[in-house]
Amino acid sequence: MRVVLQRVSEASVVVDGRRVGAIGPGLLLLGAIAADDTEERVVKMAEKCANLRVFPETNGHFEVSALERPGEVLAVSQFTLYGDCRKGRRPSLSHAAPPAKAEPLFDRFATELRRLGLRVETGRFGAMMQVRLVNDGPVTFLLDT
Repeated sequence: MRVVLQRVSEASVVVDGRRVGAIGPGLLLLGAIAADDTEERVVKMAEKCANLRVFPETNGHFEVSALERPGEVLAVSQFTLYGDCRKGRRPSLSHAAPPAKAEPLFDRFATELRRLGLRVETGRFGAMMQVRLVNDGPVTFLLDT
């Protein structure tokens, strides 16, 4: 699994002109499931995202995780994170899991984040989405299993 984790002041996702998910301060997680991913990897990634210290304490250093502060998560499936652009002009997406495998694993990712105690909003799997965000910092990390 690959996740782009962004600390945000706010974020939302719109499908067909309607907002389907929105958060205030917290994390925007753009996630992709690889063809060889397992439920175990997805659970570990959820734990990593929830526990990663990306919020500042009074000294301004990364000292606090999403679990240690009030905050929210917007999790959005984005299979293009597995786009391979090394050859030619068209990205190859052969490393991304097919939708029949990716959708239940991405749902498991969101479920695990909730089980850990986070309030989680999501986009709509497979839909054309407009993701809006105000990156806080900016703070952005790429996590990969």
